[in-house]
Amino acid sequence: MTHRWKFALVAAVIAPGLMACESSTSGSPTSVSAAPVELFDPCTGIPDDALQSAGVDPASEERGIAGVDQSGWKICTWKGARYYITVFSTGRTVSEFEQKPGNVDFRDVTIAGRNGREFRVAGASKELGCDVLLPAQQGVLQLRITNKASSGNPEDPCSVINRVGDSVIPVLPN
Repeated sequence: MTHRWKFALVAAVIAPGLMACESSTSGSPTSVSAAPVELFDPCTGIPDDALQSAGVDPASEERGIAGVDQSGWKICTWKGARYYITVFSTGRTVSEFEQKPGNVDFRDVTIAGRNGREFRVAGASKELGCDVLLPAQQGVLQLRITNKASSGNPEDPCSVINRVGDSVIPVLPN
């Protein structure tokens, strides 16, 4: 009988701890994720000399989208004479980007010795932009080049991203 009491006591102590690891939505349990991963902040993590080498003005820095931070992301954009560079930092996966409608033309690339996935976003401005996803411990880092629509005879943005990547990618975390 004493073994049953010990088992009941242990179960009473452990069960609430296990239940604290789950939450319920519409009656079905789901696991609570661990503490959020600390995202790399491109606005503070990319040195000015790397940005200048990439052809953009460090003083033109803009955080977020139109200055508004986005939940689950750290985003920073800089302006150059002919293009913008945007670096996104997120906990998402490359697979999530590949499954998103509108992301097209995926291909494997190596830039600055680092493997990534290049893609474009479908739509009217498809020929103005090019993106590279870089898997990282935190999730994904995304480098985007967007040619200025007003610049005459813009260079292929995927060619630009390879050149710019040589300056920016080495300072990004793995």
